[in-house]
Amino acid sequence: MAERRVLCSASRYTRKYYLNEEFRGLPQLVKDELKIMCVLFTEEVGGVIILLFDEDGNLQIVTEADESDAAFDEIGCHLKVKQLQIEKREFFTQLEEYYDAFF
Repeated sequence: MAERRVLCSASRYTRKYYLNEEFRGLPQLVKDELKIMCVLFTEEVGGVIILLFDEDGNLQIVTEADESDAAFDEIGCHLKVKQLQIEKREFFTQLEEYYDAFF
């Protein structure tokens, strides 16, 4: 059975972006788009965003927030995730195809 693999993440708390080294082979434009998307997400709604591939190779968007974070917009977070899933559907599908081919 395959394992879950983190693709990338961003945190409003640490103001850092992380791209898993296993995906260094992605084209630079794709890496740039992932970074922009994740950082803008956390700047808009707060918390942490994690993009990961599940056991079946499907790209998942996971969000987290500290319980004490009164500034975290939980409703806005869910809406933003749905928006990303719609607007970036083709991009996410291509990432899943890349994952399927190389992992």
